[in-house]
Amino acid sequence: MGKSSERREHRGAVQATVAAEPAISGLIPLYRPYLGGREKEYVNQCIDSTWISSRGTFVERFERAFAQQIDAPYATTVCNGTVALHLALEALGLEPGDEVIVPTLTYVASANAVVHAGAKPVFVDSLESTWQMDPADVRRKIGPRTKAIMVVHLYGHPCPMDELLGLCAEFGLRMIEDCAEAFGTLYKGTHVGNFGDFATFSFFGNKTITTGEGGMVVSRNRELIDAAYHLKTQAVSPDREYWHDVVGYNYRMTNICAAIGLAQLENASAVLKKKRQIAAWYREGLHGLPLRMLDEEPETTNSFWMCSLVVDDACHRQPLRDWLMAANIETRPLFYPCHTLPHFKTDETLPVAESLSIRGINVPSFPALTQENVISVCGAVKSYFKSLPQ
Repeated sequence: MGKSSERREHRGAVQATVAAEPAISGLIPLYRPYLGGREKEYVNQCIDSTWISSRGTFVERFERAFAQQIDAPYATTVCNGTVALHLALEALGLEPGDEVIVPTLTYVASANAVVHAGAKPVFVDSLESTWQMDPADVRRKIGPRTKAIMVVHLYGHPCPMDELLGLCAEFGLRMIEDCAEAFGTLYKGTHVGNFGDFATFSFFGNKTITTGEGGMVVSRNRELIDAAYHLKTQAVSPDREYWHDVVGYNYRMTNICAAIGLAQLENASAVLKKKRQIAAWYREGLHGLPLRMLDEEPETTNSFWMCSLVVDDACHRQPLRDWLMAANIETRPLFYPCHTLPHFKTDETLPVAESLSIRGINVPSFPALTQENVISVCGAVKSYFKSLPQ
């Protein structure tokens, strides 16, 4: 599993299991955060100390603990995952006219951040097997203005990093890893976020660990992380009071959010273990149906941020979702491909991503799900397919 897994196994504060919540009555939601640790205690410490904004001990403690958790040398907190991407792109010094290659099958924030940084997103198709960006299409889209590849580890599965890193080396490109959905995801034993020039994480309320709203920027390069820190703090001089040398941003995380994040990290190993158990329950319960779960390839560890599936025939996606909703089971569709959205719309066809998008469903995936909950979801899926005319 690699060093990061070994370190997680020896963190004394990590609980052994995720406590089950009381039996769910009514709706089985898609997601809810697990707040079974010291979140209230740490937040109350912030309030008692009056350090509730971006200064306070929890910010540094959270940064240090997160970097240790994923075996990264440098990390700096930000106020959400979208600004984490923007900050990383700005710190790389992109200029107007520069192009950044982005998978079309991703949350829109990945592409929006490229535009916020003044560059142009160039969209690539997906691999049918893993839903991740297709290195062959990346190669086809590299041009004279390409400056970087934004790698998005979608739904907790890692991208094919060897091939993508090879393309960056061959063409002299920067790499940004969007790890918003990939805390706990490993590629060949290494936690994602340790391959590119920058990596970013999101701690929104539905992420594996949450701060309510929040994000992290990670880098192996001290100069790059210093540049990101400088920009996130309004580009204030470290030694001259209220002196600012470039246009900066207020992208800082609050001490309260960092306190929640630190408490979340203390239970991270247990949460990740439970998510793998939930995925195994779904794998068993959905076996033999006309659909396929997003699982994991050899030499990878899927963190299963969301348990996701694609039906074989797109005509069943929305009726299945409606059937599940009628059974009080919340789902959501896969993202729309970015190249089909109004502000990014192009005339190109990216067939794999388009097909996955119209066939995909995320099913309830929160850590406190019980086996009985998953059996109920799988039973409802089975009953839908049994209801179809033979």
